[in-house]
Amino acid sequence: MRRLQPQREDSRSPKTSAALVLASASPRRSELLASAGFRFVVEPSAVIEVRGRDELAIDFATRLAREKAVDVGVRRRDEWVLGADTIVVVDGDPLGKPVDRTDAERMLGRLSGRSHQVVTAFALVAPGGRIAVERAVVSDVAFRPLAAAEITAYVAGGEPLDKAGAYAIQGGARSFVRELRGSLTNVIGLPLDEVVAALRAQGLEPEGPPP
Repeated sequence: MRRLQPQREDSRSPKTSAALVLASASPRRSELLASAGFRFVVEPSAVIEVRGRDELAIDFATRLAREKAVDVGVRRRDEWVLGADTIVVVDGDPLGKPVDRTDAERMLGRLSGRSHQVVTAFALVAPGGRIAVERAVVSDVAFRPLAAAEITAYVAGGEPLDKAGAYAIQGGARSFVRELRGSLTNVIGLPLDEVVAALRAQGLEPEGPPP
């Protein structure tokens, strides 16, 4: 039951009736956002992911998230647009999606027996085009040593080919992980706690219980 006294100031914006658009083709991001009870439509951006010279990984991910949200926001001026980008970082080098199986095996070889970071940045563009939120979240992941044969077998299954760093922590690569520090959903592709807090702060509330 809602308490009438004492009254407390609500730091969140009034609930908005504007729709939410996810500027990503990632089924994992869609699943995560839906699991929080949000209703939304999907419209992938057309942004080309090219890292600037000497651009830091966290800056690269943040820029891409912002550009994706803005790109879709131009076509969805009356709606909220959420963009995101995930990058795996090892030795300061960003690892995006592998270009082929050989590249995927190379990436997994670099991650074998070592720690790396997973950066997921997200940006929220408000109706009218204003950037309301922009944030990057970092998780630390450590892999156990991987045998060449298990890397080859994992890549042959096709799962790594559309994943940053060439692995899916929620899939076949779960057994590769020795330790995780930070948000699991961030590694999957969307830091759900932070995203939900950002959406609610702007007046965007879940429209129903999680499925």
